[in-house]
Amino acid sequence: MATVTVDVNGRPYSVGCADGQEERVRILGKEFDAHVRSVAEDVGQVGDLKLFLMAALLLADQLHEARLAAQNGEPVPAPPALHPASPDGVAEALNAVAARIEKIVQGI
Repeated sequence: MATVTVDVNGRPYSVGCADGQEERVRILGKEFDAHVRSVAEDVGQVGDLKLFLMAALLLADQLHEARLAAQNGEPVPAPPALHPASPDGVAEALNAVAARIEKIVQGI
């Protein structure tokens, strides 16, 4: 098993991965860092855990939309820009994700 260090929000994190997957993990780490930094620009430095959670929810929402589109035979939507047009962009996206999560929980 290999170990890769990725920087997220200015901090290094060591991540284990399969041998040969190091570059992929570095690329994914850079993409996640871009999402975290985008959230931080909009909501401020509210702590790594909250920033990571918000960025992960935004990524999960994008993945969910892509899966729905693929299931319906629709073109997969392009991910939204990392920097919303307004400071409310992240809040709106998080509200949409929260509403979806609530629907999922109610259906369980």
